[in-house]
Amino acid sequence: AGRRGARGARDERLRRAGRGGAARVLRLRPVLRMEMGDVVAALESPAQAQAPAQAQREVQDAAAPIKAMNEQVMHVAGESDVSLMDSMHKRRASARKEPVSIVVLGASGDLAKKKTFPALFSLYYHDLLPENFQIVGFARRKMSDDEFRELILGTLKCRVIDGERCGRKMDEFLPKCVYFAGSYDSAEAFDGLSRSLGAFESQFEVSNRMFYFAVPPSVFQAAATSIHNAARAPRGWTRVVVEKPFGRDLASYAELQRSLSSIMSEDEIYRIDHYLGKELVQNLMTLRFANAVFEPLWNKHYIESVQIVFKEPFGVEGRAGYFNDIGIVRDIMQNHLLQVLALIGMEVPVSLHSEDIRNEKVKLLRAIKPLRLEDFVLGQYKGKDSKSPGYLDDDGVPANSRTPTFAACAFTINNRRWDGVPFLMKAGKALDERKAEIRIVFKPTPGDIFAVPGSVRHNELVIRVQPDEAIYLKIVSKVPGLTSRLEDARLNLFYREAWEESMDIPDAYERLILDVVHGEKSLFIRDDELQIAWQIFDGALASMEADTAPRPDPYSYGSRGPVEAERLAYKRGVKWSEEADVSQGRVVDVTSEMRTV
Repeated sequence: AGRRGARGARDERLRRAGRGGAARVLRLRPVLRMEMGDVVAALESPAQAQAPAQAQREVQDAAAPIKAMNEQVMHVAGESDVSLMDSMHKRRASARKEPVSIVVLGASGDLAKKKTFPALFSLYYHDLLPENFQIVGFARRKMSDDEFRELILGTLKCRVIDGERCGRKMDEFLPKCVYFAGSYDSAEAFDGLSRSLGAFESQFEVSNRMFYFAVPPSVFQAAATSIHNAARAPRGWTRVVVEKPFGRDLASYAELQRSLSSIMSEDEIYRIDHYLGKELVQNLMTLRFANAVFEPLWNKHYIESVQIVFKEPFGVEGRAGYFNDIGIVRDIMQNHLLQVLALIGMEVPVSLHSEDIRNEKVKLLRAIKPLRLEDFVLGQYKGKDSKSPGYLDDDGVPANSRTPTFAACAFTINNRRWDGVPFLMKAGKALDERKAEIRIVFKPTPGDIFAVPGSVRHNELVIRVQPDEAIYLKIVSKVPGLTSRLEDARLNLFYREAWEESMDIPDAYERLILDVVHGEKSLFIRDDELQIAWQIFDGALASMEADTAPRPDPYSYGSRGPVEAERLAYKRGVKWSEEADVSQGRVVDVTSEMRTV
């Protein structure tokens, strides 16, 4: 009976795997007398569906479950899946003829006004949306269409070309925006919304619907249930875009995922992390895998450490109610910076299809040792003067709050490429500058014949994510003239100087929303990927918030953070590269290439 049940389940999976287009999920287990790759090939083969019944049974028997604990999930890209590097022309041509209704839930909130609607207008301004579309704002607040248009008008802008054309585009865009008031858990409200969408969609053979959740996670399930019961697209795809936080720990994420997956399929859920839409983050795979010079060096034999740094020169400034419950680790490290780490450390994917890319990210994350409290240094900024108040001085922050506004940690990756290489991560508010960058610090040259000074012994590849996007390589060079003095120099790639297009780099939300319209999921987070991300941080977060946990180290507003962060690196035999630059008295202005020693 067990064999027949397993065989029936295998038949259903085989039938699903034979469908073209959407990504397929094959559940495979180790088998006897047959390599797993052979099983995959057999299951994927188009000829399999026409194979004799006996041959099908042999393949199914070979791939039948042996032990439940050995089950593995393998996500396989479909042949017609959109590729990450498909040209924008190809993507636009494929999606342009299909109308789309874009519904923004939480339309009266800050996220929608500051990010979602400006991104949608910019896509329209650059002629990247389908020919026929409508935008519907949905929220509890009562307002007319005109009031809604007035609400979002102040947030719209043209990045490069302003003036008459910009005003004309706004005049064309606003009539396509309408408003619908209702409660997120009301089937009646979403039924009315669906009828309103249908009035626009009735003139087309296809009706696609995208729902952007610019709402707190507490209403995700209610909104998704209402969409599923009353507002799914009747003749096309339905896609929902959800924003972080995706829970606050492993247990809450698991509950959130259970509730969403019971209503929507994984193909329909787009978990957005805007950091993946940033230009330099998108370029990480190209830099690594399209340039032969880097791959031979990208391992433990040549790299001493990898450092990922995120700094903001301001405090929470009005976001204390949200931030105090989240903290810097959940807000920045567990999502944005961990995604960057995965792209830096992963192996080359089989292809540029979304499932192949995300498979490699998941493999890398699984190799990371779960973090402990001892792997962290935590800090909380204190006030400097009336213009730079401390965290505890902010309205809405409890006087005894232990929420960290600064965190530094060290990751251990247990695989052949990165064994023994510390991955250092640092994020903080109220620090000395605004910066997000990745530093690949190479080991010193063995058998050095030049007696290179210790201050410049390390080559570094620095990827500046923000501000002023840039990639530069630090090398050792002889100073020009009648001297044998050696100094560090830089081979620079500044985006705004190298490409005219860099003057019009789109906001991350523009790229990500466009990818949703095109059905391209490479820059979105998969369910198993997010689960592993929480597993990495969950134990350390629980220890940080225990009653017996120590308070975060205080640091001054505008400083580089707690000095303990430097000890964290020192214990692993390395030092923070940016701190080394400062301690040597060398200041480099990356933008103007002015250097003072």
